Amino acid sequence: MSVKTSAEQIVTAIGGKENIAAATHCVTRLRFALKDESVVDKETLEKIDLVKGSFSANGQYQVVIGQGTVDKVYHEMVKITGIGESSKEEIKDAAAQKLNPIQRAVKTLADIFIPILPAIVTAGLLMGINNILTGQDIFFDKKSLVDVYPQWKDFAGIINLIANTAFTFLPGLIGWSAVKKFGGNPLLGIVLGLMLVHPDLLNAWAYGSTKEIPTWNLFGLDIQKVGYQGQVLPVLVASYLLAKLELFLKKRIPDAFQLLLVAPIVLLVTGFLSFIVIGPVTFAIANVITDAVVGIFHAAPALGGLIYGLLYAPLVITGMHHTFLAVDLQLIGSTGSTFLWPMLALSNIAQGSAALGMLFVTRDEKLKGLSLTSAISAYLGITEPAMFGVNLRFRFAFIAAIVGSAIGGMFITLNGVKAASVGVGGLPGFLSIFPQNWGAFFIGMGISIVIPFILTIVFAKLRKTK
Repeated sequence: MSVKTSAEQIVTAIGGKENIAAATHCVTRLRFALKDESVVDKETLEKIDLVKGSFSANGQYQVVIGQGTVDKVYHEMVKITGIGESSKEEIKDAAAQKLNPIQRAVKTLADIFIPILPAIVTAGLLMGINNILTGQDIFFDKKSLVDVYPQWKDFAGIINLIANTAFTFLPGLIGWSAVKKFGGNPLLGIVLGLMLVHPDLLNAWAYGSTKEIPTWNLFGLDIQKVGYQGQVLPVLVASYLLAKLELFLKKRIPDAFQLLLVAPIVLLVTGFLSFIVIGPVTFAIANVITDAVVGIFHAAPALGGLIYGLLYAPLVITGMHHTFLAVDLQLIGSTGSTFLWPMLALSNIAQGSAALGMLFVTRDEKLKGLSLTSAISAYLGITEPAMFGVNLRFRFAFIAAIVGSAIGGMFITLNGVKAASVGVGGLPGFLSIFPQNWGAFFIGMGISIVIPFILTIVFAKLRKTK
């Protein structure tokens, strides 16, 4: 079947071009803001050859096509409907009108963190390479690769510098994305974020070990000169204030004077408030959140790992999983590691294994092909084709996946597995794990591969015998 024919069938199945308010696409999915989702013929839609699944989330109706092909389908659909190519922001704005306040808050966090994710994931991969080079007991007993071959030491050092840049200047990345999301000038967001990690400030990671904290004396008020390396909340709140203040001033200052007045006033006001109020308050709140999350998992690691492993995939369906990226980054910034992200990697693997199990229980040739390709994709960290194209379509496969993920998550949490960074999910996820935790993590991977695969086959046979 041609791409054009598939595009025509998709348009018909979602209610025709008159039901499309806006449309765009991402790497693997068509994204629609539909006027009425109730008219979508989901069964017919998912029978189309190129369609690997469909679902509604965050006010958008999304159709899973696959990497590369989705571009071609989208362009054909634009020609057929004449709707014009909508920007991602336009469709997000159209979809946001249907969301409740909690969904909007989750969506806002997602819109802020997703654009900076490539930099963070790349940093995680590079830190993984550095871990291999500098970790002890990987290749040699009580020695690292650079200990045995010192000529590689500087090579590892440069990799570590490149990898750490995204985390060292994380407030700069968040400031750019957050101010842009809130409607301000993203360049001012970068300046704001970098200002919070300026070299003249005491490094946040040295805060606990420093005997005397340097201060500014501001009209009799002592303000601590502390940076906010690795922190999320301070720059998020400050970015919101900066963007809203900039918009406020632009409406009231004549165009001829805006260049001279808006940016200086905005940065001065936001900067002073960041160090006097926003920073200290949000830093304290972030520490409370971090201590609470860590405390829960320390008090009941088995239960925490089981619940998080069980709920992560369902949270992906709602889009709420994006909030945990902020928690991961906060944990890394405050403690130097995260115990949540390793469970995400196992969830990816579990979805892939459940999809792979479907390969052996279905007689549908199209589903066999989809099961295999989506399983490989999930093993490499891209779970949408497996989750939405296969596992959710056959609920028992999705249940098998989250059960395997829960048991794997419980195991690695009990064994204290931690990641130095956020990286690529799935099988390559071990690169972000501390080398001393690899053994336990590999066992967790084995659990997440075997249990969903076996359960999927067992559940399928039980259904046939009823």
